[in-house]
Amino acid sequence: MKIKEAEIIELMSSERSREKGVRLMMDAYQSRLYWHIRRFIVDHALSQDILQDTFIKAYTNFHQFKQDSQLYTWLYRIATNEALQQLNKMKKMQKTDEDAEYHMQNLVADNVQSDAGEIQVLLQKAIHTLPDKQKLVFNMRYYDDLPYEEMSKILDMSVGTLKTNYHYAKQKIEDYIKENYEEQIF
Repeated sequence: MKIKEAEIIELMSSERSREKGVRLMMDAYQSRLYWHIRRFIVDHALSQDILQDTFIKAYTNFHQFKQDSQLYTWLYRIATNEALQQLNKMKKMQKTDEDAEYHMQNLVADNVQSDAGEIQVLLQKAIHTLPDKQKLVFNMRYYDDLPYEEMSKILDMSVGTLKTNYHYAKQKIEDYIKENYEEQIF
């Protein structure tokens, strides 16, 4: 990935080859970024829109990439900010907390594959009950297996704060699954 990343950066840095650089960047990172966004937004079409917005912002603001971190880290940060902005818009559009919770539970249930099993559905529902910061940290650590140091660069948070958020998120998820799994059995 390092050679490809260096090639992408070189192509993106030149006005003549920027188009080719964007295509390489999209090929290299779109799947990982899509699933990162999708874990927040849940809805496929909206996740695709946010992914497009992420690449457009990267293209138009590439001059701001300082190369003091990996290209993927920078893209991840853009995607995270775009997803959080969309979540905030969605929350403002919801009339009440109950409406938002009902809507999110239905989206999760509709978008988790039917053969994923009860535990997977419960996990997704549990994740969506977390505060945004904990949800973000949990997804980045659990699904993307990012080291805390890289997460710190992406989110501009200390490693200690990230570890605390992950710990609380994990505990809340475990509690949610225990409570709700038992209810479904009986």
